[in-house]
Amino acid sequence: MKLATKSIADERYTAESAFSLGRLAAICDLSGALWLPDERTLLVADLHFEKGAARAARGYLLPPYDTRETLSRLSKVIAQHDPCRVIALGDSFHDRHGPARLSGPALATERAMLADLMRGREWLWLTGNHDPALPDSLGGDVAARTELAGVRLVHEPSLDSGPEIAGHLHPVAKLTGRAGRLRARCFARNTTRCIMPAFGAFTGGLNLRDAAFAPFFPDGATAHVIGRKRVYAVARDRLVAD
Repeated sequence: MKLATKSIADERYTAESAFSLGRLAAICDLSGALWLPDERTLLVADLHFEKGAARAARGYLLPPYDTRETLSRLSKVIAQHDPCRVIALGDSFHDRHGPARLSGPALATERAMLADLMRGREWLWLTGNHDPALPDSLGGDVAARTELAGVRLVHEPSLDSGPEIAGHLHPVAKLTGRAGRLRARCFARNTTRCIMPAFGAFTGGLNLRDAAFAPFFPDGATAHVIGRKRVYAVARDRLVAD
């Protein structure tokens, strides 16, 4: 893969952040998005808009600004890459009431931010377990799954044959060493599958050594760990459980 194109010519992008899945070349972005330079496409997973409001309604004391923070993060990575297409891999909203809240007067700023990001580019929302149905008023297109360059894009990872990119499990990697301990979001992948980290501001993570990942990576997975300034490729045997 060539890393010298204008959009990805940056010291943050190294061989450790790049991989290929089927016919698809991919770059792990520090933001947690996946950049597909040949397709001019940006993938994001698990935005979980309005998680703060959903949790507050259940009695949790969380500030209601996660949607704006997530949109700000998304704005920065879109400005960096200027994609022709953005695909959100499900759980873009934390609950079924999220789209309605976004349409209300209290979130006029957030709604305007999203509209600005969507303007002039293709936008596809994949449905997830938190948002199995999305309204037409949201803009863009809605689907349960799609395919790009022969790679299946879905919310929940499957055991179907063929290359696949999914979200849902919010992978994080934990490492220990002389410098101390690190627990950070990561892209988990092998030769046929990539599970993306959650992009949302209030989303947690599941340790890649958790048994939930075993069916999808029976021979282990490489963790592309998101550091402060770059992405590091780490073999599974260097990772530790929580």
